[in-house]
Amino acid sequence: MIDTDLVMAIAGLVCAFVAAAAWIGDHRRMKRRDLDRVGFMPWTALFFIGLMGAVLLLGISAKDWFSR
Repeated sequence: MIDTDLVMAIAGLVCAFVAAAAWIGDHRRMKRRDLDRVGFMPWTALFFIGLMGAVLLLGISAKDWFSR
């Protein structure tokens, strides 16, 4: 892999980790016992941004990797 492909793959993995953490955070927010204890973190938006970044970055790096 070229350096650019490696950087995109690592950034895609970081975005996938952020999406997974946001998914867990959103799940915990939906299942909370005390409904009056609302949070301030926009878990859904973080999940969407992380997932889109992971799909795009990993897709581009996989396309370049498989073309060789």
